[in-house]
Amino acid sequence: MSEITQEKDKSLGLFVAGLKTSKDKVKDRQAFVARSQAKHSAPLVGGFQMLGLGGSCGKPAFLLPFATRWTLEKVEALEAVAERFGMTMEYGAYPHLKLPDGTEIAAVHDWLHETHVYLRPSYERKEELIQAIAEAIKPAG
Repeated sequence: MSEITQEKDKSLGLFVAGLKTSKDKVKDRQAFVARSQAKHSAPLVGGFQMLGLGGSCGKPAFLLPFATRWTLEKVEALEAVAERFGMTMEYGAYPHLKLPDGTEIAAVHDWLHETHVYLRPSYERKEELIQAIAEAIKPAG
């Protein structure tokens, strides 16, 4: 896998792939440092800064500028977003937006002081989707 380059027009998928490494480089500290430094130039999606990658899903995470406290109204608003994008919802520890074939496109994590949205990099409407999610669940006022 090639090291990350600092191209402004690089796709999110290529950026995420560049943060990962192959088995032959897992002990290469210089390659790790290069990948780590590239994190500081992570792309924006829908105006939201990328925070990192999900530990289990590997999707890039984006920080919304508010904390979320789930209410029935917010869940229904998120369901309306999912429906508008042709997706369904699943609820585990967090709500997940999925395509009809079961492919997970986004997950919305509510943490104590912030909200993270994990997005599939290859999803073509990711900018529009994250903006719609943020609008649907933002605090009133």
